[in-house]
Amino acid sequence: MHGLLVDDQTRCEHYQGPLDVIALKFACCGKWYPCHLCHAERADHETRQWSTKDRAMQAVLCGVCGSLLRIDAYLETSECPTCAAGFNPGCRLHHDLYFD
Repeated sequence: MHGLLVDDQTRCEHYQGPLDVIALKFACCGKWYPCHLCHAERADHETRQWSTKDRAMQAVLCGVCGSLLRIDAYLETSECPTCAAGFNPGCRLHHDLYFD
């Protein structure tokens, strides 16, 4: 996991709330980061979004149970389908940074 001060449930320096428990595999580099700010601060390249044709990719990690989610499944839920951990609804405000 790449990022700043990442805990065992993928919370980082930027997002530390109880529901901030996902990490994303970035399309541009294939590396896992807890948020777009961590990527911007640590990566040496620009972010590239996952295209709509890549929605079947497993690119979301539940930090509570470690399950991998397909992008389309993540975009359609508010909790982990495996462990029922809630995901931060505010993350939807940033979906355009990660997904086309």
